[in-house]
Amino acid sequence: MSNPPTPQSPTENAPENAPQPEARGAKARQLLGMKGAEAGEQNIWKIRLQLMKPITWIPLIWGVVCGAASSGSYTWTLENVLMAAACMLLSGPLMTGYTQTLNDFYDREIDAINEPYRPIPSGAISVPQVVTQILVLLVAGFALAYGLDVWAENEFPTITTVAVVGAFLAYIYSAPPLKLKQNGWLGNYALGASYITLPWCAGHALFGELNITIVVLTMFYSLAGLGIAIVNDFKSVEGDRQLGLKSLPVMFGIMPAAWICVLSIDIFQTGIAAYLVSIHQNAYAVLLMLLVIPQITFQDMYFMRNPLENDVKYQASAQPFLVLGMLVTGLAIGHAGL
Repeated sequence: MSNPPTPQSPTENAPENAPQPEARGAKARQLLGMKGAEAGEQNIWKIRLQLMKPITWIPLIWGVVCGAASSGSYTWTLENVLMAAACMLLSGPLMTGYTQTLNDFYDREIDAINEPYRPIPSGAISVPQVVTQILVLLVAGFALAYGLDVWAENEFPTITTVAVVGAFLAYIYSAPPLKLKQNGWLGNYALGASYITLPWCAGHALFGELNITIVVLTMFYSLAGLGIAIVNDFKSVEGDRQLGLKSLPVMFGIMPAAWICVLSIDIFQTGIAAYLVSIHQNAYAVLLMLLVIPQITFQDMYFMRNPLENDVKYQASAQPFLVLGMLVTGLAIGHAGL
């Protein structure tokens, strides 16, 4: 009797040149601009995309959704869907892509220490090519922002103004002499506001009239975004120390900075819930608090136990609940007619 065939591993019959799962994962992380990538990409368009860090577009795109919800005027028509999609293109690939490329340009020395696989320190793309990409994204962003103002029939070019403010904020965040990212407090708040206030205001202005209440409320919400921005500092502590950058983990130490991070995330979301109660949106306030609870759980499970090792795992687990809370807040504001 012949012996039965021996089960083979999935890679046993694979072609010699077939990429292994680990290699494919590294390539995907590289393309998305995530931590844990590797150098070696040759396709110039993939390199350009890597510079734009597509993984960072998602919160900005979501911010547009929250702004449309808070306007109270969004309806599911084809024209509105197309307008929202264009605003997402503005906030995500164009303006966030501009911001991330600009940041990589000015961070090429620190990236050579912390993330040597990034396109510029690895030599995958030249500095003139990077400058061209920055300018193209910026001009395209301004043009689309103005086009959206015209499409929405805004008397004042609100969306264009938001884009200009965002571009300026991105520049002073990354570039000397101000280089806000050198200051842990100002830099992280600027980042939080860029991820929450700016796309939210753009989405709101697209379908409604932007007012001071929305601006102030989203700037307050951005203090929770400050905590999310602090999480990103833990991956570059060593390089920040060497180059004298005053990130919060460098200034206060790992665990004190971790506490500042999680408390800002939790306290300011709770403050938003209290505000929703004050405008008689109690059901939305309760739902927002229910979304804060799993964030606290993941903070205890992952982040507070080892901020340096678990930063990405924590973000992947907890951030979906934070962004859902933003939408709950937007819906509450739209329902209240603010």
